[in-house]
Amino acid sequence: MTTTRPPADPQPAHALRARSFDSAAAQYAANRPAYPPALFDAVEEAAGRPLSGARVVDVGAGTGIATALLHARGADVLAVEPGDGMAAEFRRRLPHIPLVRGSGDALPVADARADFLTYAQAWHWTDPARSVPEALRVLRPGGALALWWNTDALDVDWIAEAADRTGRFLGVDIAAEKRKAGERTDRADPSGRLDFTRRQVRWSRRVPVDTHLANIGSHSAFLVTSEERRTAFLEEERTHVLKVFPDGVVEETYDVLLLVATKP
Repeated sequence: MTTTRPPADPQPAHALRARSFDSAAAQYAANRPAYPPALFDAVEEAAGRPLSGARVVDVGAGTGIATALLHARGADVLAVEPGDGMAAEFRRRLPHIPLVRGSGDALPVADARADFLTYAQAWHWTDPARSVPEALRVLRPGGALALWWNTDALDVDWIAEAADRTGRFLGVDIAAEKRKAGERTDRADPSGRLDFTRRQVRWSRRVPVDTHLANIGSHSAFLVTSEERRTAFLEEERTHVLKVFPDGVVEETYDVLLLVATKP
């Protein structure tokens, strides 16, 4: 007799990946890419107001990469972060910026407090059935919800080849995942209560190969992989990358996907 096994519940795996960053917070902070000034220009243009002087709640703030840049733009920023390790690293690096513990699904923030609610690399860790109502509660009328993600520029040959290698290692189709990212306008708010404007900003950074590899290793899909397999993949990747950049300085190119919606 053949027994049909029910499909695995994706929620435990999702939660495990979300928690994985806490054990690698210093690595994350030191090696992850930041965001270009043009991104924040696009946020302001789409929202119709400057970040300078605005009350911003940065959710899923992590180690504060985006928070620091928002603060540098002149925003009055409150950071929200659920993870113990990430919050500790945030406080070590940015002791002058207030941080509260919580998530986008249950924001520890008063009603109508924010001019901007921002999620850098973080909205996909929320449940939109809960995070959308929370966003609408926390934003003042006319306030803006801004979501963004750094994504690899797959039209750059060496990046596409590296993505293929990563996809084979992880068992995923990286190009298909990027196409899904391009469709996040629909998935960001399945209820349709928010009308998102979509922008894309290309930028690049030049970093030592060690930083490039540590950046790759700081992603949750790698953090939940055994150290032995992860280390072996990254050492092999070093060989591939050094064939393209023999001087050991890697030019990473990104497309930042930005979604902005204004509360009526």
